[in-house]
Amino acid sequence: MHDAIRHIAHYTAMLSEGIAVIIIIMGIAASISVYGRKTYFIRMDYPAVTESRNRLAHSLSLALEFLICADILKTAISPTWQDIGQLAAIVGIRTFLNFFLTKELKEGEPHA
Repeated sequence: MHDAIRHIAHYTAMLSEGIAVIIIIMGIAASISVYGRKTYFIRMDYPAVTESRNRLAHSLSLALEFLICADILKTAISPTWQDIGQLAAIVGIRTFLNFFLTKELKEGEPHA
């Protein structure tokens, strides 16, 4: 039973990491698409940069959440104190990055 749970957690963590990679790739593609469309066809340089950065930041924020989930699952399988310390550092850094990404996104939104 313990081995089955270990395998499920391992494969779920791998799936979560894969989803994060896909989200980042899709975010990059969407960001480049928005930038190219608005810069070359509509000639809106600054709005193009702002909107493409916001799209990419949203994707990175979501991907960071999936990566945190994967790290938690990996550590939950058979944690040692070193694993728990590394998890705390990784989650702290990713949460810090996500906090500032979200803050920048809120500042970049148009005010009503």
